[in-house]
Amino acid sequence: MTAPVPVVSVGDGPERKPRRRISLRARVTLLAAACVAGVMVLVSMGAYITVYNNLYQQVDDNLQVRAVAAAQTPQVRQGIQEYPGAILSSTDIQIAVLDSDGAPLIPPGGRRPPISQAELDVARGNATYNIRTDVKTDMRVVALQYAPGQALVLAQSLAPTEQTLKELAVVLALIGGGGIIVAALAGTAVARTGLRPVERLTSATEYVARTGDLRPIPVSGDDELARLTTSFNTMLSTVAESQERQRQLVADAGHELRTPLTSLRTNLELLLSASRAGAPALSEQDRADIETDIKAQLDELTQLIGDLVELARQDEPRTAFERVDLVEVVERALDRARRRAGEIEFDVQLQPWVLTGDHAALERAVLNLLDNAVKFSPPQSTVRVRMRPLGDGSAVIEVADSGPGIAEADLPKVFDRFYRSSEARTLPGSGLGLAIVKQAAERHGGTVYAGHAPEGGALMTIRLPGAPA
Repeated sequence: MTAPVPVVSVGDGPERKPRRRISLRARVTLLAAACVAGVMVLVSMGAYITVYNNLYQQVDDNLQVRAVAAAQTPQVRQGIQEYPGAILSSTDIQIAVLDSDGAPLIPPGGRRPPISQAELDVARGNATYNIRTDVKTDMRVVALQYAPGQALVLAQSLAPTEQTLKELAVVLALIGGGGIIVAALAGTAVARTGLRPVERLTSATEYVARTGDLRPIPVSGDDELARLTTSFNTMLSTVAESQERQRQLVADAGHELRTPLTSLRTNLELLLSASRAGAPALSEQDRADIETDIKAQLDELTQLIGDLVELARQDEPRTAFERVDLVEVVERALDRARRRAGEIEFDVQLQPWVLTGDHAALERAVLNLLDNAVKFSPPQSTVRVRMRPLGDGSAVIEVADSGPGIAEADLPKVFDRFYRSSEARTLPGSGLGLAIVKQAAERHGGTVYAGHAPEGGALMTIRLPGAPA
């Protein structure tokens, strides 16, 4: 019977440890050390190669000069052999006269230089001169013609030259190593000093993330890190303002919702109490009034919630805008406003104007102005709508009604959220319509303001940047 084969899943193996990332300070240190190391290697190689070539060239030049000088010295006789006079006085080199048959003539007590085919070619007249390095004896050998059938061969040890090069290599290695160490220490010091503001900024961001405290971070200096800190403080300020707006919106919304909800609860409790057994019955008129109040309060709640959603939607960042024709935006808003304006007429004059933005938000803003004008205008009156350029790269949309107008004390506040003047508190509305207008205008780089119309009513104006169509 075969044993079952164990099945090993992919995840049964040992877990891979997360790779440890090198800190920025360590990377700066390594970068400084690597740069200095690269420079030191190039400089050391250049210096070594230059000295190497110069030393070997000096050995070659010295051998050539001595070989020519030895060939020109008078000959001396020892026994039956004749030698150049210099061959007897050259104790630091090996020198010999080589015959064409390969037999070297060495004075008594002299040392035989390395002989190869290259030196024989010079002795036999096949070459006039040769210089080479003998690898076996580590000597530099030069041969030149001395007499017919003879060559003068000189050899000098390269040990002193190589010793000098070894000492030079040690010195260059020590200097390079010291330079790398100094560069690493300097890089560490620079990284520690330069990254201290980054560490402070990192600690501050971690503190903000941990505690939610959006107080600005102290800025020191005027370098790039100071600019980064300033930008971060700007972001903190924006986030703090956004949070404050949200808190204020929630608080205002809670306050505004409390009144219709309380009224709804009261009316529902009345209806429920009247439906209990033994409770006094409500008259048809009272029941109809309560039902009317409930419907009105539900409509008010619906409008309030819709306006809150619109405000929250406009607070969201938009990354893509499109080309907007303001004439089309105003005309679409007018079509919607006319359907619920009743007997109120609109006097419209529009001049072409285009900009880049959100057509839905702009249409909602214009529609709010038109609905606001209709709400305060008496029956069979006229709402005047004008759109005209100002000649400074901006255009205005003006909506004037024939109502009672706005008191001077209320003019600076009419675009605030949930603000309702004493005249408007008896009329339906959430108090957010003009706040939506203001928010839409500011998102497009414009402004809003309220004033008095020549007709005696209110004049609401949106000013937007753009260009003539």
